[in-house]
Amino acid sequence: MWSKEARLGILLILPTVLLLCLLILFPILYNIWLSFYAKHAFLPLQSWVGWKNYLSMLSDEQFWTSFKLSLIFTVSSTAFQIVLGVLVALLLHERFWGRTFARGVVLFPYMLPTIVSVVLWKWVLNDQYGIVNYLLQAWHFIKQPIVWIGPSNMMKSLVMVSIWTYFPFVVINVLARLQVIPLELYDAAKVDGASAVGRFFYVTLPQLKEVLFVVILLRGIWMFTKFDIVWLWAGDFGGLGESVRTLPIYTYMKTFGQYQVGLGAALANLMFMMLMIAVTIYFRVFRRDEEVE
Repeated sequence: MWSKEARLGILLILPTVLLLCLLILFPILYNIWLSFYAKHAFLPLQSWVGWKNYLSMLSDEQFWTSFKLSLIFTVSSTAFQIVLGVLVALLLHERFWGRTFARGVVLFPYMLPTIVSVVLWKWVLNDQYGIVNYLLQAWHFIKQPIVWIGPSNMMKSLVMVSIWTYFPFVVINVLARLQVIPLELYDAAKVDGASAVGRFFYVTLPQLKEVLFVVILLRGIWMFTKFDIVWLWAGDFGGLGESVRTLPIYTYMKTFGQYQVGLGAALANLMFMMLMIAVTIYFRVFRRDEEVE
């Protein structure tokens, strides 16, 4: 039998457990249940179809196109966010006049609402009056304005906007880790004759490995499931949006555009399984590297 203290502890933690089950476990289980039905989004119409929703998605060419676009968007935007974030964090870690002000300015894109960032960049990249095309032409890099918000450049411009919007997250985490690296490690590296590049690869980068592991994982998951910035950037999904119709957008279109909740639930579950597989592989590779070391 449990002691009085144990029963009191269970009683105190029970509301939290129930709340977590209500907010997390129930929606997941309900979504799994929905994926086995052909259900209308608004009308009380539903019928059991078993695995049909999943099989239809796996044989759907648009699904695989959206999957490919999601991979392109996730890998490219995450990679450039990491590279730019680390470079900026290294710069802001150095001592220079106005460093505090510069650190505040770098956080500006991350503090803006997504819709503000999208509208801002649509003005900046406009092919008729945008400042980017104006400067490129003024500096003689291009002769004709580039249609950034067009079918051929839509994904490139979306990745660029995503990098600008979310790289401060990387800066914050990397800069926080840089500030607690013992200076003795750098002094020892200098005594051994290591150059600035050598100190980065043999001192800084190993010290950043753990934080970069978490940052890459989080940014990869968030970019793969990112909906708002893609939706706001593409606009008309019957035309230009086809070139950036990632899986979250495709799921939304199936659920609320075609009123097929069952298919939308199946798509969401497939995305969840993809992320679980990717995260499992990621953790295994990281642990294998630790064992080798």
